[in-house]
Amino acid sequence: MVIKPQVPHYNYEQIRSRANAFLSKYNPAGVIPAPIEEIVEFGLHIDIIPIPGLQTALEIDGFISSDFRSISVDEFVMKKRARRYRFTLAHEIAHLWLHKEILSAFNFNTLKGWARFQTEIDVEAYGWLEYQANAFAGLVLAPKEALASRRAGCQQQIRQEGLTPDTEAAEFYLVEMLAREFNVSAGVIEKRLSKDR
Repeated sequence: MVIKPQVPHYNYEQIRSRANAFLSKYNPAGVIPAPIEEIVEFGLHIDIIPIPGLQTALEIDGFISSDFRSISVDEFVMKKRARRYRFTLAHEIAHLWLHKEILSAFNFNTLKGWARFQTEIDVEAYGWLEYQANAFAGLVLAPKEALASRRAGCQQQIRQEGLTPDTEAAEFYLVEMLAREFNVSAGVIEKRLSKDR
């Protein structure tokens, strides 16, 4: 049986608004990089559970339980891929913040339950859930104002180091500098810069 939940089709600005509301509540000081692990554990009181081989078994880095009490994360990602781990936490919190009513209707507090849900959900609905969670995570970890401010500072530094602005080399350097500052992947920064231009 295919599960086809009614997923709201939030556009990017609507997701940004929800991400900003989340940040106002859980990171009002605008700390960069966003303390997402602390927000999950101490702000939201959600347990983070490392699971060896989760990525191999289910081809996911993590999942939030449908009772929203825990986030299971691939142990290797948690220990060795800090940027991916941070994004995974923000992504899973997006499901709580944006999709609570949808996900709470299902029972997947275990790996087996999540695997069943993943195979039964309608592909288009799942695509919307994942797109929205990815967008939310990027907006939480690299908020618009902080990204614009730090981008300007990094561009000034690039000019001071003698790189020609608006070249491929300068753009690559900019993305890498921002990725380090926000403690996210270069891909997250590229997508955020693209959306904010």
